[in-house]
Amino acid sequence: MNELSYTLTRLFAFLLVPYRYFRISLLPAIMQFSRRLLYLFCIGAVLLLSFLSIQQNDAQPFHTTLERSYFEESGILSPIDSGQYFLGSIRCKGCHGYDTLQMANVDANGVDINLYDDWQTTMMANSARDPLWRAKVSHEILVNPGHAAALQTKCTSCHAPMGHFTAVYHGETNYTIEDLVNDTLGLDGVSCGGCHEIGLAAGGTPFSGNIPYDTSKKQFGPFLNPLAGPMQLYEGFTPTFSTHISKSEVCASCHTLITQSVDLDGNYTGNTFIEQATFHEWLNSGYATDNITCQKCHMPEVTDSVVIANNILALAPRSPFNQHQFSGGNAFMIKLIKENKTALGITAPDINFDSTLAATYRLLQQKTLTLTAFLDSVSTDTLFIRLRIANKAGHKFPSGYPSRRAVVQLVVTDQMLDTVFQSGTFDSNFEVKNIDPAFEPHYNMINHASQSQLYEMVMGDVTGSVTTVLERADQMLKDNRLPPEGFVSTHPVYDTVQIVGDALTDPDFNKNAFSEGTGVDFVHYHIPVSSYSGILSVSAAVYYQTVPPGYLEEMFAYSSAAIDTFRNMYFEADRTPVLMASTQLLTPVINAMPQIAVSHQLNIHNTLNQSGVVLVDNKSKLLIYSVAIYSSDGALMSGITINKNSNSIPVQLPEQKGMYLLEFTTMEGRFVFKVLRM
Repeated sequence: MNELSYTLTRLFAFLLVPYRYFRISLLPAIMQFSRRLLYLFCIGAVLLLSFLSIQQNDAQPFHTTLERSYFEESGILSPIDSGQYFLGSIRCKGCHGYDTLQMANVDANGVDINLYDDWQTTMMANSARDPLWRAKVSHEILVNPGHAAALQTKCTSCHAPMGHFTAVYHGETNYTIEDLVNDTLGLDGVSCGGCHEIGLAAGGTPFSGNIPYDTSKKQFGPFLNPLAGPMQLYEGFTPTFSTHISKSEVCASCHTLITQSVDLDGNYTGNTFIEQATFHEWLNSGYATDNITCQKCHMPEVTDSVVIANNILALAPRSPFNQHQFSGGNAFMIKLIKENKTALGITAPDINFDSTLAATYRLLQQKTLTLTAFLDSVSTDTLFIRLRIANKAGHKFPSGYPSRRAVVQLVVTDQMLDTVFQSGTFDSNFEVKNIDPAFEPHYNMINHASQSQLYEMVMGDVTGSVTTVLERADQMLKDNRLPPEGFVSTHPVYDTVQIVGDALTDPDFNKNAFSEGTGVDFVHYHIPVSSYSGILSVSAAVYYQTVPPGYLEEMFAYSSAAIDTFRNMYFEADRTPVLMASTQLLTPVINAMPQIAVSHQLNIHNTLNQSGVVLVDNKSKLLIYSVAIYSSDGALMSGITINKNSNSIPVQLPEQKGMYLLEFTTMEGRFVFKVLRM
């Protein structure tokens, strides 16, 4: 290009870089001009350029040697070299991190939603530092040391993709943990380029870590006509619009994993095993049919118009804006990593971890499943309870890594708070009590405390024995994880996501009398009550465990630096299962006892009530912890914490007229009164 055109092009492009670079780099002579004059200058430069003949000269460097020297001395790194394919996330933070001016990366209410801070404390960001993953890779190597290089290379393709594929593109055959720990790109986990450089070939959905990266220095995004100058100048990449980045297929490479099976001697059998198939589960769901993508749930949309880069003057806001929370179900590991972040070499602040945990709990407890309890009937000796558990996720629940499970808990107590029946309760080590030493089968009906409903997958080796060694997995012994709504056995991908075990013959597991695809399981409890009388309380809950203790037994039988590190962290961690949903019921009279428990310590005078407020007479000043209000059919309407021992305590009834049961929990036991709101 001619010299004047070239000079003006450089100057105009330079003025488009982030304002902080402009501020520190402008020549002193120009600093005296006002911002308005500067804008006029830029506009004039554009107009002048439009009349000039521009010729391509590939040999001409964009910046002069003096300019490049100044940028380097100022800490402004040069663009990506020709032999590189990815940049670390820190290079993206300047534009897509926290804006001190609070003009960019904030929603309409000024709430900071910057991409870098949201991502920094997710399992995606910490995938390469995840101590459970490091320990499990070590375990697999100790079991089959002859496969060490191949195992590590496969695992790093998804847990450290930028380091892994940089090595591959440079001609390396393997990329191991030893390579990873000395590689900042690998340690960056599933970083910005790890997703935004996935190419259009993602539509072909290669799986098992075979990620189809575009190596032509593009960063794909969801917005039309992106401003290219700043990223091209200072990072060497071109922001490029493409619809594929907003599709579930971009997640497929790592969220369906098919492994090669080996026998107990480490010999390859020629069989394959589907370790996880979250993407295929989504394909076989109503979510795929309705085009509700992975991003819709795991990267929640902000519909406000958001300026997506800091300090670039006059950058137009964009909408919708997908938050990079990447929330899933792994609250346990996020907490463990937070508590051990110094040992793991992680510098993210605790407040960012807390934000990620809050998003994780919201997804688990509000958007994953619903639990409803029904009192079907009562006979002279049996209480018939039915639980309805509905999957609201767009894939199986649980999904992903094989260790994960959901536990259904049901506890029945009498009026003195003594336990009548229990199923799915935990011991002090957070293992489910009384389960089968091999694995617990799927149940349609439960009538004994030794039976518990666990939604899980169980892997078997070539002998049919349970295994947690991933490479030995040869067959699925059980898969009763809750299918998503719309999941059917006639779908083309069903062979990849099969239901396995007793759930297949359960008449109301993912089906009703007419069709498949309900995404619901009904669990029927037949509870012996012949020796009990009065009103019983039924409490039901669903708990989630990322890493149950039984899953770790095989791995903890071995010792290595990685295993020992995780073992110590695990037993120091809060391993309490996550409560996902709960509900309660009160039963009617058992064995023809009086319907109202008589209490000499509590009394209610206005049981025929018109005002809607019930006054509790508590002359003995009994400490009342709480009151629960149930409808006449035993469904819990509301619960109120009291923690008082006042003489008179008011209780507000629901607005709707009808019969209610009021259950008071006190230091002396439980008392139940019937009230009619007129």
